[in-house]
Amino acid sequence: MAESTLRGTGIGRGIAVGAVLRMPDPLPEPEETPSTLTPDAEKERARASLAATAAVIRHRGERAGGSAKDVLEAQAFMAEDPTLIDDVGVRIDGGATAERAVFEAFASFRDLLVSMGGYMGERATDLDDVSQRVVAHLRGVPAPGVPDPDEPFVLVARDLAPADTALLDLDKVLALVTSDGGPTSHTAILAREKSIVAIVGVTDALSLADGTEVVVDAGTGTVTVSPNDEERATAIARAAELKAARRSATGPGRLADGTPIPLLANLGSADGAADALEKGAEGVGLFRTEFLFLDAASAPSVEEQKAQYLRLLEAFAGKKVVVRALDAGADKPLSFLNDAPEENPALGLRGLRALRANEPILRDQLTALAQADAESDAEVWVMAPMVSTVEETRYFTALAREVGLKTAGVMVEVPSSALLADRILADADFASIGTNDLTQYTLAADRLLGSVASFQDPWHPAVLKLVGEVGAAGHATGKPVGICGEAAADPLLAVVLVGLGATTLSMSPSALADVRAELARFTLDDARRFADLALSADSAVEARAAVTAAATAAATS
Repeated sequence: MAESTLRGTGIGRGIAVGAVLRMPDPLPEPEETPSTLTPDAEKERARASLAATAAVIRHRGERAGGSAKDVLEAQAFMAEDPTLIDDVGVRIDGGATAERAVFEAFASFRDLLVSMGGYMGERATDLDDVSQRVVAHLRGVPAPGVPDPDEPFVLVARDLAPADTALLDLDKVLALVTSDGGPTSHTAILAREKSIVAIVGVTDALSLADGTEVVVDAGTGTVTVSPNDEERATAIARAAELKAARRSATGPGRLADGTPIPLLANLGSADGAADALEKGAEGVGLFRTEFLFLDAASAPSVEEQKAQYLRLLEAFAGKKVVVRALDAGADKPLSFLNDAPEENPALGLRGLRALRANEPILRDQLTALAQADAESDAEVWVMAPMVSTVEETRYFTALAREVGLKTAGVMVEVPSSALLADRILADADFASIGTNDLTQYTLAADRLLGSVASFQDPWHPAVLKLVGEVGAAGHATGKPVGICGEAAADPLLAVVLVGLGATTLSMSPSALADVRAELARFTLDDARRFADLALSADSAVEARAAVTAAATAAATS
């Protein structure tokens, strides 16, 4: 029996009411029985199923488009990975069936990714999904997936594979509740992109039985089990109010007193530019450049990079575009950058550290960006990832200016850079706070582990105190301070971040409307008061509750 209220991390601020339907259990582990076929026959079965699975996943990506297409393309490549296919063959030569060989090879690869953590660790769940789909194809049975009943439902799952999230029927799925994952998981990112009401990291989610009515309130991160008539009516009314507010909020981001808070988009490639502009993005607050490097055998040339940067800059002519230098290293191993194994890659040679150890790659990237800047009308800013010292700041800003880039800043993702923000901003032109990693490093909680999902909450006063340090340093030095982590997409938390000194907010384009509407409800004095309340709390739950209560009171007064 589930408790009356379950808690997790809400994605956005939507509210939904409906009956629970759980994801089917995964396929059972293939038995370790000897094969009755020849090794060659088993290998051919495995190859055919791997190829068919890759084709199905790739087709789903084409249908879904957007970020989902990129995610699913990466999944398809997993099914075609030569090393993994070779491992399957070796296991078949040892007497395993194709089903067992696929299961074992994928499980071994999964363990490797989990041990690497960071970006590669994020791929572990994706790998599980590919394995299940291949085994299902080999058995001639449907792959486990989202149920398709006649009536709308609230989907409850341990986690959701990207291939499933990307193609959810939004006329049927009222909300999504998962027991695993955090605000930066693929499930969360795709749910936000598709504007699905979602709460992730709900510890007791799997205790919910099919047919149980629930209220899913992403704004408070709560799942109310078997609501009474009053709770149900209140939720339905609030959902209607949110939709009305979203429709009426247009134009540039600003507070109720007219204080401008530019709302920018986080983008992973130029392909998302048109959608971001249509949703009201006033520029780009985080352009991730990893797409140019991650699938390449060698670093792309200056000309190749320049062409991609120009695509984005031309789309945002006259607007600000903040480009992040390649954020890779031990947790996103690149053979031409750093693929040496490390015991703890999250604390290893990553971000600017990896770039500095391979300066020609960094210099080429900055040169390409400077050349693209010279040929466009966009306002180009560049920032370094994972900066932890003043000396690193000086190194990066000097190199950026040397190649002709006028505005160079840093990402604040570790406590050291937040605590030294006043000194870092003496050299950097701006700071952009990556709340995903800042939360992870502040609370020593891997953002991919469901077991510590409750710690991976940017509402925590320790995280907010560090954000306030950067905000205060920005105010003292007259330098802009942006937020580009997923925290900026949490509408009420966005108001708190402004109260802590953030001057711009950058997020997934689908979150812009909700954040714009929320900012318009409060003044700068309100935002600062909410920030003080959050800082005075002893936990993330208390901080969110205190600000929610204050915001409700302010909005009704």
